[in-house]
Amino acid sequence: MFQDAGEVLMLLWRTFRALPCAWRQRRKVFEQLFEVGNASLLMACVLSLFIGGVLALQTGPVLAERGLSNFIGQVVGLSLCRELAPVMMAILVAGRVGSAWAAEIGSMTVYQEVDALRTMNIDPVRYLVLPRMIAIVVGLPVLVLFSVLVGWVGGAFIAYLNYQVGISFHAYFSSLRNGVDAWDVLHGMAKGAGFAVIIGIICCAQGLSTIGGPRGIGRTVTKAVVNSIAFILLLDYFFTRFLMLLD
Repeated sequence: MFQDAGEVLMLLWRTFRALPCAWRQRRKVFEQLFEVGNASLLMACVLSLFIGGVLALQTGPVLAERGLSNFIGQVVGLSLCRELAPVMMAILVAGRVGSAWAAEIGSMTVYQEVDALRTMNIDPVRYLVLPRMIAIVVGLPVLVLFSVLVGWVGGAFIAYLNYQVGISFHAYFSSLRNGVDAWDVLHGMAKGAGFAVIIGIICCAQGLSTIGGPRGIGRTVTKAVVNSIAFILLLDYFFTRFLMLLD
């Protein structure tokens, strides 16, 4: 476990040192950015719509019983911005994109394509890891922003349609505007960027350390996704605590 952590940290440091070469890899960055962003956008919007709806469905009646139904916009808005949107989008990207990266790099490692890159004096970190890291650090916060906006809309519809709450769109968004500001949205996007680093570096590190044949690649994918999700949930507290200190 500690050996794996050391390898991941060393890979992160080498990726950071390779940043001056990012412009040369811009085409690969754009290709990976499409996978992180555009290809995941529809799924992210559908997921966020229902997350916002479920939040309004669960909290709306409770608030209405206490005469606080006008605060439902604030509850849904803050929950999405600060916690649910970044965590759920990170888990979605880890399962969809991180697994693909681990499998792709793991296949290249097993079939000695990574060794061939080294033979041609091409740094695998600069060629394989750096474009993926830049793409996910840029793409995941944007997905979080879309998730927040779509989740707000989903919460508004359920708050309006649920007879136990029944507040208007104007009242919902007025509450949202009074309780949520730009910093709350940036809070979620910052957490998304932190989660992006975790997903990218873990999945790439697992791919580069793959051994064995197809079975080894399967183990690599499983380990990459499980470790990414575990570290997202474990470090979520520390990210939240740090960002709260900046409020």
